[in-house]
Amino acid sequence: MKVDILLGLQWGDEGKGKIVDYLAPKYDNVARFQGGPNAGHTLEFDGIKHVLHQIPSGIFREGILNIAGNGVVLDPVIFRKEIEGLDKFGKELRSRLVIATKAQLILPTHRLLDAAYEKAKGDKKIGSTLKGIGPTYQDKIARNGLRVGDALSDNFKERYETLVAKHTAILDNHGFEYDLAPLNEEFFAAMDFIKENFRVEDSSYLVNGLLDQEKSVLAEGAQGSLLDIDFGSYPYVTSSNTTAAGVCSGLGVAPGRVGQVFGIFKAYCTRVGSGPFPTELFDETGERMQKEGNEFGSTTGRARRCGWIDLPALKYAVMINGVTQLFMMKADVLNIFEEIKACVAYELSDGTVTETLPFDIDVPIKPVYETLKGWHQSLSGIDSYEKFPQELRDYVKFIEDYVKVPVNIVSVGPDRTETIIREDIVVGS
Repeated sequence: MKVDILLGLQWGDEGKGKIVDYLAPKYDNVARFQGGPNAGHTLEFDGIKHVLHQIPSGIFREGILNIAGNGVVLDPVIFRKEIEGLDKFGKELRSRLVIATKAQLILPTHRLLDAAYEKAKGDKKIGSTLKGIGPTYQDKIARNGLRVGDALSDNFKERYETLVAKHTAILDNHGFEYDLAPLNEEFFAAMDFIKENFRVEDSSYLVNGLLDQEKSVLAEGAQGSLLDIDFGSYPYVTSSNTTAAGVCSGLGVAPGRVGQVFGIFKAYCTRVGSGPFPTELFDETGERMQKEGNEFGSTTGRARRCGWIDLPALKYAVMINGVTQLFMMKADVLNIFEEIKACVAYELSDGTVTETLPFDIDVPIKPVYETLKGWHQSLSGIDSYEKFPQELRDYVKFIEDYVKVPVNIVSVGPDRTETIIREDIVVGS
């Protein structure tokens, strides 16, 4: 058995949570491999909308073990609140979740540092969610960080205080005001909550052992490929590897144990925060797209920037992830448009036309568009791909022809039932 990967191919917010929840019954296990509470995975079923931040999106499916892998950064305080918010659906949800011993802990001072660093950047801020993600990964790489498993040791509090002292020295240097006492108390109470209620294990042994037992595993990513710390629109990126390579380091599985790579993208593009966005719309069309798609961040509430689909960027993300199947989300948002545009190349300031991502070039770029006819009708009630309007099928084929990977799922609404599959998915192959 191999690990299948599901990840976003744009700047996040593609709808990964819905698809993980939808596909989860096909799997024995769902495992998050990176990111933290800066993620917001939205699931909607039975008339209820759920937003998960640190918990894998298979948590609502019975009989499925969910794993927060070692590549995850965990905020115990936010995690406790999230779990307690789900308890109304049954406390047995707690038995469905395992936390990796090697997952890094987000301390209260990490959140304070995040705010201090972002404030110091002024107009050049990157649009951080201020959840402490960057400073936590920074400590991880600097070999200063604390991990979930460290909380099981006798000297955990001493190590915590040593790291906090380093953080407060930086905060004081920035002239940042804070009151740590209540934050510390809340943190340790949350750590006790985790130790009392959850299995804490080495995720590398756990995941590989499950595969050896022929148990299927779906690896769930957070954020999107264009926010990858190495391959995204640097420096306007997140602090982890959001691409398929992050599964190997974030769960402890070898490249040869990777099976299908499912890439999720919206039928258009959105972005939260700062950074390049070639197809961004600043006109009424962009406003209509934002309103129709309810494009507001599920973690921050910030309005998302909106624009037409960027096919060179999508093709790039397909390439670096080795995507085998594409899932297109929120096709219904484009119902309102008589014409739909798709970016097929970029024109640089010197007139050069390229399909290569110019995100690392600090020069103006202009998207080169092709225009397609919209379907301009509701997709509500459609239950098969063959019943889609011809214009929507033409749009899907146009994307497939450009990126050379099949689109196997088209989502036409937020509910589980509004998910149209073209071909059945074979897991772990």
